[in-house]
Amino acid sequence: MTSAGQSGKVPARSKRADAVRNQQTLLAAAAEVFVTSGVDAPIREIAARAGVGVATIYRHFPTRADLVVAVYRHQVEACAEAGPTLLADAGSPFAALRQWIDLFVDFLVTKHGLANALQSDNSGFEALHTYFVDRLMPVCAQLLDAAAEAGEIGTDTQPYELLRGIGNLCVGRDGDPRYDPRRLIELLLRGLRRAQSA
Repeated sequence: MTSAGQSGKVPARSKRADAVRNQQTLLAAAAEVFVTSGVDAPIREIAARAGVGVATIYRHFPTRADLVVAVYRHQVEACAEAGPTLLADAGSPFAALRQWIDLFVDFLVTKHGLANALQSDNSGFEALHTYFVDRLMPVCAQLLDAAAEAGEIGTDTQPYELLRGIGNLCVGRDGDPRYDPRRLIELLLRGLRRAQSA
């Protein structure tokens, strides 16, 4: 029997792992609520989704801006980490690119309202934008390069242009339930393939 079992104490490493896991669960729940209700959703709604008390959220994230920034970073990391996995598991590089773009669009929808939440901290928002570009551009470039090497798309698509274009298409979703950016993004992806076959 271990000393932790005899003393009833949990090793510090296990506590840290549990805390990280709990925080990840909380951030995932907040991201889901932000998608459906925006970043101004009541904290109690996020707490209910995460299965924790409101006080737990405030203990981790004293302000709404702290929570929004944490969700933003959480989503960027998940999106960045998904790229290589999709590339390894998808049927083709273009299929991986398509799946990754779908995750990216989910992220953009989740990010809706971030600027308003951070309007009192412009430097913080600029830092997040730099973080976003630094983390996601190389992943997008890797997926585009793989699809180009496989002959599925042309070689002239720049990752920044693609990310920016998708972002611009997602902007129109705000406040208009008739607008579905995914339909136009699908047309964009078809265009990438047609450009190669032309």
